[in-house]
Amino acid sequence: MAIISDQEIADFSADFNSNSENLVASRAARCNGLLEASFNDRVSEKLNHVFSTELDIGGVTNQKQSGRCWEFATLNVLRHYFGKKNNVKDFTFSQAYNFFWDKIERANAFYDAMIRLADKPINDREVQSWLSFAGEDGGLWSMAINLVKKYGVVPSYAMPESFNSNHTAGLIDSLARKERKDAILLRKLVNENRQNEIAETKKKALNEVYRMVSVALGEPPKKFDLEYRDDDKKYHLEKDLTPRAFVQNYFKDFKFDDYVVLSNCPNHEFNKLYHMPLYDNVDGGDQIKFLNVPIEYLSQAAVAQLKSGDAVIFGNDVSKQMERKTGYLDTNLYETDKLFGVDTKMSKADRLATGEGFATHDMTLVGVDEDNGHIRKWKVENSWGDKFGHNGFYEMSQQWFEDYVYDVVVRKEFLTDEQLKLVEGPAIDLKPWDNIG
Repeated sequence: MAIISDQEIADFSADFNSNSENLVASRAARCNGLLEASFNDRVSEKLNHVFSTELDIGGVTNQKQSGRCWEFATLNVLRHYFGKKNNVKDFTFSQAYNFFWDKIERANAFYDAMIRLADKPINDREVQSWLSFAGEDGGLWSMAINLVKKYGVVPSYAMPESFNSNHTAGLIDSLARKERKDAILLRKLVNENRQNEIAETKKKALNEVYRMVSVALGEPPKKFDLEYRDDDKKYHLEKDLTPRAFVQNYFKDFKFDDYVVLSNCPNHEFNKLYHMPLYDNVDGGDQIKFLNVPIEYLSQAAVAQLKSGDAVIFGNDVSKQMERKTGYLDTNLYETDKLFGVDTKMSKADRLATGEGFATHDMTLVGVDEDNGHIRKWKVENSWGDKFGHNGFYEMSQQWFEDYVYDVVVRKEFLTDEQLKLVEGPAIDLKPWDNIG
């Protein structure tokens, strides 16, 4: 390692003090914090609350201290559909219900992976990826749909939120610790060729996971009464529905298999279909796939779907250039480079390759503002409650979309003919550690 000399430090200090702007910036940053000192309030001029295309969807939801944005975004799309079909805008579904089954299914996938990879050393990169992923509550649209297809949905009142669904850290930590310990035993049984014990050991482990999740969240309902009053004040009641029957009866025309995930990850080849085996959460469910295309196709498809009257789920890096209070998402929101006098701009491909960029959150597009085909801004439905942004809705610039959006979920009808062929073809398997947004 090269040693930083006293002379070099003296040179650095002299350079810092040679420009009075550095001293002014330092005082502002120390008194107000880096973000406040670099906040660009002029973005408000373009990020107003008016949109040329806007869906009427009612209020927002709140995931609180949990990583369930993917479930909230998915169930938001379903509740918008149910609301339109049944004239009931603010009807909500239980995120806790699908979260329960996510924990069971993901534990099952984890144990199967530990058995399959038992011949590899514990420090193998693939094994470590699975061990790191144990218990996690983050996910994707396709994972949520796999759960809906298998287990259905229930209204929020049939399985309401609880402390542990709103604050998932304790459950995640407990599940991760248990699953990792179980992994050691399962690996041992495989490597000692004790085949007759593996299935029973896995079943016992899953039973204990079920117990843990039931203690934390309560058991999910097997039946419920669907009861609501629509926006015309008309009363509706259907008794003894199962969660699966609810989906079968009320989502007949919702074509789950018509949706495709378009990704924009320029660190991977465009016009290729990719599969992420690490995220295959339901045995026998759909594989988790992305069609990687240039960013303009994400914008075009999202606008087309909004104009058809349907919301668009999108994966993004919400931690970058976002201000909660105002709900602004803009690439020039925090001008920290000007504050420091440095240049940290990187291409999207370089950010992905270095770990500087990746999708951290799912939200929903519910509006867009265009001027003669030019996109000015987007209206975003978040799941952080109504105390932030504009009553819980955020405003996003097109440049932010291009820089920090990594995927959109759209119907096949908004794809090109070439893209449709690619979606139906074979997918390239990605390694668990491969960063594709």
